[in-house]
Amino acid sequence: MIKVSIGQDSHRFDFEDKQKGLMVGGVCLSQEYCFVANSDGDVLLHAVTNAISGVTGRNILGKVADKMCKLGITDSKEYLRTAWEDLDSLGGKIVHLSISVEALQPKLEGSILQIKESLAGLLQIATSQIGLTATTGEGLTDFGKGLGMQVLCVLTVEI
Repeated sequence: MIKVSIGQDSHRFDFEDKQKGLMVGGVCLSQEYCFVANSDGDVLLHAVTNAISGVTGRNILGKVADKMCKLGITDSKEYLRTAWEDLDSLGGKIVHLSISVEALQPKLEGSILQIKESLAGLLQIATSQIGLTATTGEGLTDFGKGLGMQVLCVLTVEI
């Protein structure tokens, strides 16, 4: 059986916090600012986590991630790993992951391969199974105006 799921997440930027770093897809893209979030705020990993939750039926972002944050686990790779373990326990295999990022900054062009490699390692798939695009959305939203980042993804899984 083939299942398809949509994942989404968005966060505002915190231009004052120079401690966390801006994590996108498990890669630090800037030390100059970060996301407003309890965790590292990695919107790309959060969107993929939500897409996996759409297949497994267990929401990780929310109560599970909140509990992890209270235990000091703020690395979004751990939330994704938890969702992936749920999928793996069902015998799910990721066929393809398509990701679209909307943001004015940072420009992702020079980091796309690194982000795909990070994701491929986390999801135990090949980089060729991941599509990643970025847009400013012509500045029509707060994301395109540089206030934050939004990620949408479509996950195709064989179970």
